[in-house]
Amino acid sequence: MSQHVKALENELGVRLFDRSNRGVTLTPAGQVLYDETRAVLRRLEHAKIKARHAGLGEIGTLAIGFVSIAGYGILPPALKRFRERFPRVDVQLHELTTDAQIRALRDGRLDLGIGLGPVDEQDLMFDPVRGDRLLLAAPVGHRRVPRSGAVRLGTLSNEPFIVPPRNVAPGLYDLIISLCRANGFAPNVTQHARQMQTVIALVAGGMGFALVPESVRKLERAGVQYRSLRGETGSIELGLLSATEHESPVAERFAAVLKRAAGAARRG
Repeated sequence: MSQHVKALENELGVRLFDRSNRGVTLTPAGQVLYDETRAVLRRLEHAKIKARHAGLGEIGTLAIGFVSIAGYGILPPALKRFRERFPRVDVQLHELTTDAQIRALRDGRLDLGIGLGPVDEQDLMFDPVRGDRLLLAAPVGHRRVPRSGAVRLGTLSNEPFIVPPRNVAPGLYDLIISLCRANGFAPNVTQHARQMQTVIALVAGGMGFALVPESVRKLERAGVQYRSLRGETGSIELGLLSATEHESPVAERFAAVLKRAAGAARRG
């Protein structure tokens, strides 16, 4: 030990200990080195603990993109549960269309996305978590909509429709078009809108009808009524988007919580 101490003193060019017949005491330089070394060891131990928690997905930062539909349905309860279980994770939410989420995941600006399927991209994974059937969003009091009961979609063949652009939500767009065609007509699309809030606002303003996922029913707005459709309506998939080469324990934790929340919503 004394040889190691002597070698360290030679390296630093200062004495670390005062040696006398009464014993060995720290010099001022030795005291500083002792205090700093203890602080480094404490920080190292703290870093080891944080690294362990980060590896388990219990701390860190999580950037999540989500379509507005998720905000009306499975996202709020999942986020509440996640924050209760992992309060040291900083969750950053970004409301984005599915196409914008895909770009952000590729750029590394998102760790996880909640978007509309289907998504067929080689560098991305899409894991469906919930199916949302389509409803009719109609202006209140419209002459083509009966006062009660489900609506036959074919009765609206000559009415204007508001749909999302296909490049923004190809799955939803294709489902709407195919559902209208199955009822004997091609929809008269008079307006495209990227966000569901905008779609519903246009319906409320009497601009036309829209076929929307059931979760949108929670977006209550004066002038809009939500009605079931007669017959087969089909459903749109809501799922988790992630980059295949990006591993994130925190994202995996959130994905597990979201899936449980979606399962609880189905059972409820």
